[in-house]
Amino acid sequence: MQDLGIPYDKALSLLDEYVKNKITRLHLIESEIIMRAVAKRLGEDEEEWGIIGLLHDIDWDLTKEKPDEHCIKAAEILKREGASDFLIETIQSHAWGKWGVPHFANKERQTPLQHLLAASETLTGLIVACALVMPDKKLASVSLSSLEKKFRSPSFARNCRREIIAECELAGIPLNEFLSLSLNAMKANAERLGL
Repeated sequence: MQDLGIPYDKALSLLDEYVKNKITRLHLIESEIIMRAVAKRLGEDEEEWGIIGLLHDIDWDLTKEKPDEHCIKAAEILKREGASDFLIETIQSHAWGKWGVPHFANKERQTPLQHLLAASETLTGLIVACALVMPDKKLASVSLSSLEKKFRSPSFARNCRREIIAECELAGIPLNEFLSLSLNAMKANAERLGL
């Protein structure tokens, strides 16, 4: 792993400084949780991958009304705070491609880390949607078979891009394993997430 330039405690302080929206904060924490689980599965540095998940939408509160600036503002914030070019490029990579920010439409994710960041942060929305349709609205009630069924149903959480989640396979993790790993990681942190 390369140097990120931002340690975990500073990443948490940046979260507090730049992300006030509760839903965005939860999404970033969920992304951190899945990225840590994926790093553990691959024998990578869990804290560093967690930092990447935690910071990937650091500018969303600032850019949600101007989505064309998403990840461009993030680069400005992160550079000012001492982030390495590697961290900035990795974070920007989740907005690359035809469904991302127009500025990055011609860029393609190449590395396992880039594919897994995009897949992880996208999967958080599907898992949360699965929990919210349960009678108790709890992660504990979501089974892997239910998540797999909802994944195969494009009308459920229709804005959730399944093809991005499936990028996990480009990083060497089969889709069903990625769904299971991510769901279990979020369940293990259900109290922290309030789900």
